[in-house]
Amino acid sequence: MTASVAWSSQSSVIRLPQVHRHSLRLVALGDSLVYGYGDPEGGGWVERLRRQWMSPGSPGHVVYNLGVRGNRAVQVRDRLEHEFRHRGELRNRVPDVIILSVGVNDSCKIQSDQGRNYTDFEQFQTVINSLLDSAQNLCSVLFVGMVPVDETKMPFQDCLYYNHENQYRYKEATRLACLERNIPYLDIFHHWLEQGESFWKSRLSVDGLHPNTIGYQTLLQDVLNWEPILQMNRSHHSR
Repeated sequence: MTASVAWSSQSSVIRLPQVHRHSLRLVALGDSLVYGYGDPEGGGWVERLRRQWMSPGSPGHVVYNLGVRGNRAVQVRDRLEHEFRHRGELRNRVPDVIILSVGVNDSCKIQSDQGRNYTDFEQFQTVINSLLDSAQNLCSVLFVGMVPVDETKMPFQDCLYYNHENQYRYKEATRLACLERNIPYLDIFHHWLEQGESFWKSRLSVDGLHPNTIGYQTLLQDVLNWEPILQMNRSHHSR
């Protein structure tokens, strides 16, 4: 891992299935950050990763993009196993790794900046714990955190109020839940804010919520420089 990208635990190591250690299949489940909304050129970081791994000389890992715009943690949890079971190929093998990225839609306030959170915080904690437990029961898990929003552009769609205070609260609950389970967590929120306002604002779309093309290019590099992904690629090249 590069020193500039934060993740939850230095001891968190993804356990790769030995029988499939060279070329893996991954499913990415989550919200619009997985779907790639805001990147008409490259289709988002997951799609960019998929294309990169299709190039000659690449590890050849297969990625299924299962992002759905607007999804909250409970919706990802409820579709997790069905999506996982139906993404097999090559004699019906199931995927080797699940990448999760969800939570920002849970954190927003509804109707006003003083309104209730879309998902009550205590309920979110319960759901995220359940989601992580369910995912770990299926295969190895990675979690990519949310990007910071531009609060000056709120409300989104005239009714949803996203802010850094709530983002931090929900992402920390997720990060700690991952840490407890030894699930690698890529803290994009912290990393982007650390680079300064001009850095992260220039990587957001005009809606202040979704990354733009540059933002998704940056996300891709953050993911590619992340130790669990580097480990997967090293495993391929070591054969």
